[in-house]
Amino acid sequence: MTDEEVLQEFRASQALLEGHFLLSSGRHSAQYLQCARVLMNPERADRLARALAQKLPREIRSEIDVVVSPAMGGIIIGQEMGRVLNKDAIFLERPTGTFELRRGFALEPGTKVLMVEDVVTTGLSSREAIEAVGREGGEVIAEVSLVDRSAGEADLGVPFFPLIALSVPSYADSEVPADLAAIPITKPGSRK
Repeated sequence: MTDEEVLQEFRASQALLEGHFLLSSGRHSAQYLQCARVLMNPERADRLARALAQKLPREIRSEIDVVVSPAMGGIIIGQEMGRVLNKDAIFLERPTGTFELRRGFALEPGTKVLMVEDVVTTGLSSREAIEAVGREGGEVIAEVSLVDRSAGEADLGVPFFPLIALSVPSYADSEVPADLAAIPITKPGSRK
């Protein structure tokens, strides 16, 4: 799947938004990719997951024991990746602000994990999720995401394979351009 084909999937589902957005990372942006909308259609979610799985080198695919994704954003694409790879898919939650496995999910020591995210902006959530997998006994061997908004700058500490990498500027509170600051802020992510 080409970058343009991926973006067309977002456009077709009205998931490529324009405005003033406060991202989960705390940064501001004029564009937002609402992955929940692009994944709401099962056929589209399947196409995207299959394309994402093809980004993984064969040697990594062969090592994966389980797929783990952080809630909320990664749950749907994580489940789809588990189905495509024929692996169990579980997720991490933050009931007290720190990622952990709940709902009876557990990892055996040494379990090889594929981390699956919807969007990576700074990589902070991914790194926190990877640390949580380590605390739970697993080892993240790679991460995939639908979108890399970091322009290739996010260092996750593991091999990273996004379906599409976009160079969409994001700004700290003190750096927001005047034209963007003039637009009311929308916070579309799942974190408060």
